[in-house]
Amino acid sequence: MTIDLNLLPLFLAVAEEANFVAAAARLGVTRSAVSQGIRRLEDGCGIALVTRTTRSVRLTEAGERLRDTLSRPLAEVLSALEDVGGNVNPHGVLRIAATSIAEEFLSGPLIASFAEAYPNIVLDVTVTDDTFDIVSAGFDAGVRLGDIIEQDMVAIPLSGEQREVVVASPAYFEANGLPTHPRDLIHHRCIGWRPAPDTAPYRWEFVQEGEAFDVSVEPQITTNDLRLMMRTALSGGGITFALEETFRPYLERGELISVLKDFLPPFPGLFLYFPSRRNMAPKLRALIAHVQRFRREHRTRADTTSVA
Repeated sequence: MTIDLNLLPLFLAVAEEANFVAAAARLGVTRSAVSQGIRRLEDGCGIALVTRTTRSVRLTEAGERLRDTLSRPLAEVLSALEDVGGNVNPHGVLRIAATSIAEEFLSGPLIASFAEAYPNIVLDVTVTDDTFDIVSAGFDAGVRLGDIIEQDMVAIPLSGEQREVVVASPAYFEANGLPTHPRDLIHHRCIGWRPAPDTAPYRWEFVQEGEAFDVSVEPQITTNDLRLMMRTALSGGGITFALEETFRPYLERGELISVLKDFLPPFPGLFLYFPSRRNMAPKLRALIAHVQRFRREHRTRADTTSVA
Protein backbone atom coordinates (compact mmCIF):
# COMPACT_ATOMS: atom_id res chain seq x y z
CA MET A 1 0.00 0.00 0.00
CA THR A 2 1.41 3.41 -1.04
CA ILE A 3 -0.03 6.33 0.91
CA ASP A 4 0.72 10.02 0.39
CA LEU A 5 1.12 11.24 3.97
CA ASN A 6 0.61 14.81 2.78
CA LEU A 7 -3.05 13.92 2.40
CA LEU A 8 -3.51 13.28 6.12
CA PRO A 9 -3.84 16.97 7.15
CA LEU A 10 -6.42 17.34 4.39
CA PHE A 11 -8.34 14.36 5.75
CA LEU A 12 -8.23 15.79 9.28
CA ALA A 13 -9.60 19.11 8.05
CA VAL A 14 -12.55 17.34 6.42
CA ALA A 15 -13.09 15.23 9.55
CA GLU A 16 -13.15 18.27 11.80
CA GLU A 17 -15.17 20.57 9.53
CA ALA A 18 -17.58 17.90 8.19
CA ASN A 19 -17.70 20.01 5.05
CA PHE A 20 -15.51 20.08 1.95
CA VAL A 21 -15.95 23.81 1.35
CA ALA A 22 -15.02 24.69 4.94
CA ALA A 23 -12.03 22.32 4.84
CA ALA A 24 -10.86 23.91 1.57
CA ALA A 25 -11.12 27.42 3.06
CA ARG A 26 -9.18 26.31 6.14
CA LEU A 27 -6.36 24.86 4.02
CA GLY A 28 -6.37 27.61 1.40
CA VAL A 29 -7.11 25.26 -1.49
CA THR A 30 -10.08 24.62 -3.78
CA ARG A 31 -12.97 22.35 -2.93
CA SER A 32 -12.01 20.23 -5.94
CA ALA A 33 -8.52 19.75 -4.51
CA VAL A 34 -10.01 18.55 -1.22
CA SER A 35 -12.38 16.16 -2.98
CA GLN A 36 -9.61 14.74 -5.19
CA GLY A 37 -7.24 14.41 -2.24
CA ILE A 38 -9.77 12.46 -0.20
CA ARG A 39 -10.41 10.20 -3.16
CA ARG A 40 -6.68 9.51 -3.60
CA LEU A 41 -6.36 8.68 0.09
CA GLU A 42 -9.36 6.35 -0.11
CA ASP A 43 -7.98 4.66 -3.20
CA GLY A 44 -4.69 4.13 -1.39
CA CYS A 45 -6.46 2.64 1.63
CA GLY A 46 -8.89 0.66 -0.53
CA ILE A 47 -11.93 1.74 1.47
CA ALA A 48 -14.20 4.76 1.80
CA LEU A 49 -13.20 7.12 4.60
CA VAL A 50 -15.84 9.78 3.96
CA THR A 51 -19.45 9.40 2.90
CA ARG A 52 -20.64 12.35 0.86
CA THR A 53 -23.96 13.17 -0.76
CA THR A 54 -25.37 16.36 -2.19
CA ARG A 55 -26.62 17.15 1.32
CA SER A 56 -23.98 16.12 3.82
CA VAL A 57 -20.50 14.79 4.61
CA ARG A 58 -19.62 12.36 7.39
CA LEU A 59 -16.87 9.91 8.27
CA THR A 60 -17.38 6.20 7.72
CA GLU A 61 -16.47 3.81 10.51
CA ALA A 62 -13.05 3.34 8.86
CA GLY A 63 -12.67 7.12 8.64
CA GLU A 64 -13.48 7.49 12.33
CA ARG A 65 -10.82 4.90 13.20
CA LEU A 66 -8.26 6.74 11.10
CA ARG A 67 -9.16 10.12 12.62
CA ASP A 68 -8.82 8.69 16.14
CA THR A 69 -5.46 7.14 15.27
CA LEU A 70 -3.89 10.24 13.72
CA SER A 71 -2.99 11.61 17.15
CA ARG A 72 -0.61 8.67 17.68
CA PRO A 73 3.04 8.39 16.53
CA LEU A 74 3.65 8.14 12.80
CA ALA A 75 4.41 4.42 12.89
CA GLU A 76 0.98 3.74 14.34
CA VAL A 77 -0.58 5.98 11.73
CA LEU A 78 0.92 3.88 8.94
CA SER A 79 -0.33 0.75 10.66
CA ALA A 80 -3.80 2.28 10.82
CA LEU A 81 -3.74 2.97 7.10
CA GLU A 82 -2.99 -0.67 6.46
CA ASP A 83 -5.71 -1.74 8.87
CA VAL A 84 -8.62 0.30 7.51
CA GLY A 85 -8.18 -1.06 4.01
CA GLY A 86 -7.01 -4.57 4.71
CA ASN A 87 -10.05 -6.20 6.32
CA VAL A 88 -10.26 -9.78 5.10
CA ASN A 89 -13.22 -10.65 7.32
CA PRO A 90 -15.96 -7.99 7.37
CA HIS A 91 -16.46 -6.54 10.83
CA GLY A 92 -17.75 -3.48 12.64
CA VAL A 93 -21.13 -1.92 13.36
CA LEU A 94 -23.53 -1.74 10.40
CA ARG A 95 -26.34 0.75 11.00
CA ILE A 96 -29.54 0.37 8.97
CA ALA A 97 -32.69 2.52 8.96
CA ALA A 98 -35.68 0.44 7.79
CA THR A 99 -39.30 1.38 7.25
CA SER A 100 -41.80 -0.55 9.36
CA ILE A 101 -43.46 -1.95 6.24
CA ALA A 102 -40.27 -3.71 5.08
CA GLU A 103 -41.66 -7.16 5.84
CA GLU A 104 -39.06 -8.95 3.70
CA PHE A 105 -36.23 -7.37 5.69
CA LEU A 106 -37.79 -7.36 9.17
CA SER A 107 -39.55 -10.74 9.21
CA GLY A 108 -36.50 -12.46 10.74
CA PRO A 109 -34.92 -14.98 8.33
CA LEU A 110 -32.84 -12.47 6.36
CA ILE A 111 -31.32 -10.83 9.43
CA ALA A 112 -30.83 -14.13 11.24
CA SER A 113 -29.00 -15.71 8.31
CA PHE A 114 -26.84 -12.59 7.89
CA ALA A 115 -25.83 -12.67 11.57
CA GLU A 116 -24.89 -16.34 11.26
CA ALA A 117 -22.85 -15.77 8.09
CA TYR A 118 -20.98 -12.71 9.46
CA PRO A 119 -20.43 -13.13 13.21
CA ASN A 120 -18.01 -10.17 13.37
CA ILE A 121 -20.58 -7.65 12.09
CA VAL A 122 -22.86 -6.00 14.64
CA LEU A 123 -26.14 -5.16 12.91
CA ASP A 124 -27.93 -2.16 14.43
CA VAL A 125 -31.40 -1.75 12.85
CA THR A 126 -33.61 1.25 13.57
CA VAL A 127 -37.22 0.82 12.45
CA THR A 128 -38.57 4.24 11.51
CA ASP A 129 -41.00 5.72 9.02
CA ASP A 130 -39.53 9.22 9.26
CA THR A 131 -38.04 10.62 6.05
CA PHE A 132 -34.48 11.88 6.55
CA ASP A 133 -30.94 11.86 5.16
CA ILE A 134 -29.45 8.55 6.28
CA VAL A 135 -25.89 9.80 5.76
CA SER A 136 -26.15 12.82 8.05
CA ALA A 137 -28.00 10.67 10.60
CA GLY A 138 -25.08 8.22 10.73
CA PHE A 139 -26.61 5.20 8.97
CA ASP A 140 -24.74 3.03 6.47
CA ALA A 141 -27.85 2.09 4.48
CA GLY A 142 -31.62 2.22 4.51
CA VAL A 143 -34.64 0.20 3.42
CA ARG A 144 -37.51 2.09 1.77
CA LEU A 145 -40.01 2.00 -1.08
CA GLY A 146 -38.25 2.95 -4.29
CA ASP A 147 -40.28 6.07 -5.07
CA ILE A 148 -39.07 7.95 -1.98
CA ILE A 149 -35.33 7.18 -2.24
CA GLU A 150 -33.12 10.18 -3.13
CA GLN A 151 -31.78 10.22 -6.68
CA ASP A 152 -28.11 10.31 -5.61
CA MET A 153 -28.41 6.99 -3.78
CA VAL A 154 -27.61 3.52 -5.13
CA ALA A 155 -30.55 1.13 -4.66
CA ILE A 156 -30.86 -2.63 -5.10
CA PRO A 157 -34.18 -4.53 -5.05
CA LEU A 158 -35.09 -6.15 -1.76
CA SER A 159 -38.55 -7.36 -2.73
CA GLY A 160 -40.50 -7.87 -5.90
CA GLU A 161 -43.48 -5.76 -6.90
CA GLN A 162 -45.75 -4.75 -4.05
CA ARG A 163 -49.49 -4.17 -3.86
CA GLU A 164 -51.54 -2.35 -1.27
CA VAL A 165 -54.72 -4.04 -0.09
CA VAL A 166 -57.93 -3.07 1.69
CA VAL A 167 -58.81 -5.71 4.28
CA ALA A 168 -61.15 -6.52 7.14
CA SER A 169 -62.28 -9.63 8.97
CA PRO A 170 -65.10 -11.83 7.63
CA ALA A 171 -67.16 -10.88 10.70
CA TYR A 172 -66.85 -7.17 9.94
CA PHE A 173 -67.91 -7.57 6.30
CA GLU A 174 -70.79 -9.84 7.30
CA ALA A 175 -72.10 -7.18 9.66
CA ASN A 176 -71.39 -4.12 7.49
CA GLY A 177 -71.35 -5.28 3.88
CA LEU A 178 -68.62 -5.22 1.21
CA PRO A 179 -67.50 -1.95 -0.40
CA THR A 180 -67.65 -2.19 -4.19
CA HIS A 181 -65.86 1.10 -4.94
CA PRO A 182 -63.24 3.03 -2.93
CA ARG A 183 -65.72 5.88 -2.34
CA ASP A 184 -67.85 3.45 -0.31
CA LEU A 185 -65.12 3.45 2.35
CA ILE A 186 -66.31 6.78 3.76
CA HIS A 187 -69.37 4.91 5.08
CA HIS A 188 -67.27 2.28 6.90
CA ARG A 189 -65.35 2.20 10.16
CA CYS A 190 -61.72 2.51 9.10
CA ILE A 191 -58.38 1.91 10.83
CA GLY A 192 -55.73 4.35 9.63
CA TRP A 193 -51.96 4.60 9.89
CA ARG A 194 -49.71 7.61 10.44
CA PRO A 195 -45.91 7.67 10.81
CA ALA A 196 -45.81 10.14 13.71
CA PRO A 197 -48.16 12.01 16.08
CA ASP A 198 -47.75 15.34 14.28
CA THR A 199 -48.56 13.98 10.78
CA ALA A 200 -51.89 13.36 9.07
CA PRO A 201 -53.10 9.78 8.58
CA TYR A 202 -51.82 8.09 5.42
CA ARG A 203 -54.11 8.72 2.44
CA TRP A 204 -55.72 5.71 0.81
CA GLU A 205 -54.74 5.88 -2.87
CA PHE A 206 -56.33 3.97 -5.75
CA VAL A 207 -56.23 3.76 -9.56
CA GLN A 208 -59.20 3.60 -11.93
CA GLU A 209 -58.78 3.33 -15.71
CA GLY A 210 -55.17 4.48 -15.39
CA GLU A 211 -56.01 7.55 -13.29
CA ALA A 212 -54.78 7.77 -9.71
CA PHE A 213 -57.05 9.17 -7.02
CA ASP A 214 -57.34 9.06 -3.25
CA VAL A 215 -60.24 8.76 -0.85
CA SER A 216 -60.50 11.10 2.13
CA VAL A 217 -61.05 8.35 4.66
CA GLU A 218 -61.49 9.67 8.20
CA PRO A 219 -60.32 6.78 10.39
CA GLN A 220 -62.11 6.20 13.65
CA ILE A 221 -58.94 4.47 14.85
CA THR A 222 -55.48 5.77 13.95
CA THR A 223 -52.09 4.42 15.00
CA ASN A 224 -48.41 4.38 14.05
CA ASP A 225 -48.15 0.69 15.01
CA LEU A 226 -48.83 -1.79 12.21
CA ARG A 227 -49.33 -4.57 14.75
CA LEU A 228 -52.15 -2.69 16.50
CA MET A 229 -53.73 -1.86 13.14
CA MET A 230 -53.59 -5.49 12.08
CA ARG A 231 -54.86 -6.89 15.40
CA THR A 232 -57.76 -4.46 15.44
CA ALA A 233 -58.77 -5.53 11.94
CA LEU A 234 -58.47 -9.21 12.90
CA SER A 235 -60.78 -8.52 15.86
CA GLY A 236 -63.49 -7.08 13.61
CA GLY A 237 -62.65 -3.47 14.46
CA GLY A 238 -62.92 -2.16 10.90
CA ILE A 239 -61.30 -1.89 7.48
CA THR A 240 -57.61 -1.12 7.13
CA PHE A 241 -55.09 -0.50 4.34
CA ALA A 242 -51.41 -1.50 3.95
CA LEU A 243 -49.01 -3.60 1.87
CA GLU A 244 -50.24 -7.08 1.01
CA GLU A 245 -47.07 -8.62 2.52
CA THR A 246 -48.13 -7.30 5.94
CA PHE A 247 -51.41 -9.26 5.84
CA ARG A 248 -50.42 -12.26 3.71
CA PRO A 249 -50.52 -14.99 6.42
CA TYR A 250 -53.96 -13.84 7.58
CA LEU A 251 -55.30 -13.59 4.04
CA GLU A 252 -54.09 -17.12 3.26
CA ARG A 253 -55.82 -18.46 6.39
CA GLY A 254 -59.03 -16.57 5.67
CA GLU A 255 -58.78 -14.48 8.84
CA LEU A 256 -58.84 -11.34 6.69
CA ILE A 257 -60.55 -10.68 3.35
CA SER A 258 -59.16 -8.39 0.65
CA VAL A 259 -61.54 -6.17 -1.34
CA LEU A 260 -61.30 -3.52 -4.09
CA LYS A 261 -58.42 -5.36 -5.78
CA ASP A 262 -59.26 -3.93 -9.23
CA PHE A 263 -58.39 -0.46 -7.92
CA LEU A 264 -54.99 -1.43 -6.49
CA PRO A 265 -52.40 -2.30 -9.19
CA PRO A 266 -48.87 -3.45 -8.26
CA PHE A 267 -45.94 -1.03 -8.05
CA PRO A 268 -42.13 -1.26 -7.55
CA GLY A 269 -41.32 -2.58 -4.11
CA LEU A 270 -38.72 -2.16 -1.40
CA PHE A 271 -35.04 -1.41 -1.93
CA LEU A 272 -31.85 -1.48 0.12
CA TYR A 273 -30.13 1.85 -0.60
CA PHE A 274 -26.76 3.40 0.25
CA PRO A 275 -24.59 6.36 -0.84
CA SER A 276 -21.92 4.92 -3.17
CA ARG A 277 -20.31 1.76 -4.52
CA ARG A 278 -16.84 3.34 -4.59
CA ASN A 279 -14.43 1.96 -1.94
CA MET A 280 -17.34 0.41 -0.10
CA ALA A 281 -16.78 -0.86 3.45
CA PRO A 282 -16.58 -4.68 3.55
CA LYS A 283 -19.42 -4.86 6.12
CA LEU A 284 -21.83 -3.06 3.74
CA ARG A 285 -20.61 -5.05 0.74
CA ALA A 286 -21.35 -8.21 2.74
CA LEU A 287 -24.92 -7.09 3.45
CA ILE A 288 -25.57 -6.23 -0.20
CA ALA A 289 -24.30 -9.62 -1.36
CA HIS A 290 -26.36 -11.37 1.31
CA VAL A 291 -29.55 -9.51 0.35
CA GLN A 292 -29.07 -10.39 -3.32
CA ARG A 293 -28.36 -14.04 -2.50
CA PHE A 294 -31.31 -14.26 -0.08
CA ARG A 295 -33.66 -12.76 -2.67
CA ARG A 296 -32.51 -15.20 -5.38
CA GLU A 297 -32.99 -18.18 -3.06
CA HIS A 298 -36.37 -16.91 -1.86
CA ARG A 299 -37.61 -16.46 -5.43
CA THR A 300 -36.33 -19.92 -6.41
CA ARG A 301 -38.23 -21.52 -3.52
CA ALA A 302 -41.36 -19.55 -4.41
CA ASP A 303 -41.17 -20.63 -8.06
CA THR A 304 -40.65 -24.28 -7.03
CA THR A 305 -43.64 -24.14 -4.70
CA SER A 306 -45.92 -22.58 -7.34
CA VAL A 307 -44.93 -25.24 -9.89
CA ALA A 308 -45.57 -28.05 -7.40
